[in-house]
Amino acid sequence: MPVEYRYVTNCPMSQHPDRASNTDVAASLVLLAATVLALICANSALAPLYKSVLAAPLTIGWGDFAIADPVKSWIKNALMAVFFIYVGLEIKVEFTEGALADRKRAILPFIAAAGGMAMPALVYIAAIGGHGALMRGWAIPSATDIAFAIGVVGLLGRHVPGSLKAFLLAIAVIDDLGAILIIAVFYSGGIALGPLVAALAIVAVLAFLNRQGGRALWPYLAIGVALWIAVYHSGINPTLAGVVLALFVPLKDAAGGSPVHRLAHALKYPVVFGIMPLFAFANAGVSVAGMGLADVFAPLTLAIVLGLALGKPAGITLAIWGARQLDLASPPAGANWRQLTGIGALAGIGFTMSLFVGYLAFGDGVRMDQVRLGVLIGSVLATAFGVGMLVTR
Repeated sequence: MPVEYRYVTNCPMSQHPDRASNTDVAASLVLLAATVLALICANSALAPLYKSVLAAPLTIGWGDFAIADPVKSWIKNALMAVFFIYVGLEIKVEFTEGALADRKRAILPFIAAAGGMAMPALVYIAAIGGHGALMRGWAIPSATDIAFAIGVVGLLGRHVPGSLKAFLLAIAVIDDLGAILIIAVFYSGGIALGPLVAALAIVAVLAFLNRQGGRALWPYLAIGVALWIAVYHSGINPTLAGVVLALFVPLKDAAGGSPVHRLAHALKYPVVFGIMPLFAFANAGVSVAGMGLADVFAPLTLAIVLGLALGKPAGITLAIWGARQLDLASPPAGANWRQLTGIGALAGIGFTMSLFVGYLAFGDGVRMDQVRLGVLIGSVLATAFGVGMLVTR
């Protein structure tokens, strides 16, 4: 019996709320358990083993085509690309036949994501004040951790309508794409032109396949692997390849079937019960050993905390309010301002992308320790605020 009715029949998921909710809650509990386990490992006698396993070199491929990276990088770059395929397919469905199919509702996540990236950066800059050397970290609180944000929403079950889940998913995807572009422009060591041109050529092949409307999925997946390799060697975050691939999988094939729904259904269990918990375990292990109040109240730590816990909900909520005042967009169906603020707060869960930007900005050392602490505190506060807004009436 299928778990997600929509992927099999194209009927709205809301027609089977219990079935979808049970899956979401179970997946979120597994994600939470992986997070707790990571924190225990990073702050116990298991820390050396935990770090060594994630840092262990892993080579995939052969000869000139081999890629050698630590285990943690494979999880972040390769497995999360699969996660982004799944998320991209979900977004495509929502924008074409789901909660965001209406034009005014479709434009709102873009406006909200823009506000949700700009305001945290401004809050960070204001909080840093005269510490010019710390300005390089301005983008740290601008990113949303999709896996954790969606995991928290899953735990809340019926407290969050399906339209709001789709809205948060869209904001988080747009937000992370923006973060990837920021990394490419401001934190990249340089873009390799040859692989980038190759990636663009591969995208053209995907566009051709899409126009043919074929039923088979394997050509898209095979070309998607080539796209990931090209993007990886270009110097751009390779998870972008997952989103691009999802955009070109046809919604309908020549026989009237839905490749998008079939692929999303096939990926659901591996992603929510495999990739997301593994990702959480590899990235949530923030060590607080040796840290004290001086680190908690350090300018860098406070700037990140304020950016995530205050800047994110304020930026998203103000952007939505402005869009409504100018009649540019419509809010998700059935959502009120308390719920929208709660969703904005959950977008303040930074974790992996924020930690990644922090590492690019400051490298390892005392400042990176403060980045980890700021991201951890800010994400916990954002979660508490968001959950509080969503479960109260």
